[in-house]
Amino acid sequence: MVVVMQERATDEQVQHVIAQLVGMGFDVHRSTGALRTVLGAVGGTREFDPRLIEVLDGVQEVLRITEPYKLASRTFRPENTVITIGDLRVGGDEVIVMAGPCSAETEEQVETTTAAVKRAGAKVLRGGAFKPRSSPYSFQGLGEEGLRLLRGAADRHNLKLVSEIMDLSQLELMEKYVDILQVGARNMQNFTLLRELGRARTPVLLKRGISATIEEWLLSAEYILAGGNMNVMLCERGIRTFESYTRNTLDISAIPVVQKLSHLPVLVDPSHGTGRRDKVAPMARAAVAAGADGLLIEVHSDPDHALSDGAQSMFPNQFDRLMAELRIIAPAIGRSICLETVARRGWGV
Repeated sequence: MVVVMQERATDEQVQHVIAQLVGMGFDVHRSTGALRTVLGAVGGTREFDPRLIEVLDGVQEVLRITEPYKLASRTFRPENTVITIGDLRVGGDEVIVMAGPCSAETEEQVETTTAAVKRAGAKVLRGGAFKPRSSPYSFQGLGEEGLRLLRGAADRHNLKLVSEIMDLSQLELMEKYVDILQVGARNMQNFTLLRELGRARTPVLLKRGISATIEEWLLSAEYILAGGNMNVMLCERGIRTFESYTRNTLDISAIPVVQKLSHLPVLVDPSHGTGRRDKVAPMARAAVAAGADGLLIEVHSDPDHALSDGAQSMFPNQFDRLMAELRIIAPAIGRSICLETVARRGWGV
C-alpha cells in the first residue's frame, strides 16, 4: 500500500500516519520527493479499511499496490531514483559507463586498463577479485589482493569501483574497498545475501539471473529495498535462450519494460550479454538508444591473454571508439556521456 501525503503536510502529520501504519503491523518506508512525501507500507497483520488512513490529517490518497514488488514499483516512487555516490549520479541525465577487466590479474594489467578506460570517459572501474566460474579449475580471482589492486588504480584515476560479492562472508571485507557491490546472475536469488545487503548502506548493482523473468528480478531487488537499502541499480546482462551464436541473449526490451514498472536505474552489460567482443559495441549502442542509465563493459589491456572472459573483453582502442560513438547517440535521446572528456579531447557530440 502507498500513502500519498498532501503537498503541505507537516512532518508531525507524516509521523502520525507512520505510527498508525506501524500499529497495524506494517513496515513503513518513507520517500520524500520535491513536492510531497510518499509512504510505502509493506506487510500488515490483518485486513483493514483504507479509509482509516485516508481520514488522517495530511493524507491525500491511499493506493493499493497490485504488483508483488512494492518498494521497487513506480506506484511507490513515481519519479526516477538517482543514486549519488560522491560526485557520481546514476540514473540522472548522464549515461554512466563502468568499464575494466573481468578479473584483476597483475598490477600492470590493472593499471594499464584503468588508465585506458578513464581516458576514454568511464566513471567507474569494474573488476573482479572473487570470480564465480563454472569450472572449479578456472581462474577464481586474486581475492583481497585483487581488491587492493583495483582500489589503488581507481583512486589514482579518480574512479569509483564496482566489484562482485559472491558470499555473505565477503561483505565486511568488500565494503572496505568498493563503492558499489555487484550481485551476479548466479546470486540474484540468494535471498540470504540479498537480505544482508538490504541492511548495508553500500549501493548494490543487481544483475538479472540467467533464466529470471523481469518480475523475479524486481522481487530480488525488493529484498534489498525492504531491508532499508534504497540504493539499488538493476543490470540486464542477457538471459539463456535456445540461441547458440552468442553467450546469452541480451534482452534490450527489458530496458523500457523495467523503466515503466520501476523507478530504479537500469544498466546493461553487453559483454556478458553477447560473449563476443565484436558484438559488444553494437549492443552497447542499442542499449543507450533504448534508454539505459548506464553500461558495464569489459576492457582488457591484452584480452587475447586474459585469465578470464578474454573473448568478450574489448581492446582499449575499441572501447575508445565506442565511447566516441555513444557521445553521438546519447544527445539524440536527451542524455550525455562524460562531457568533460569531450571538452578535453575536442570531440563533438
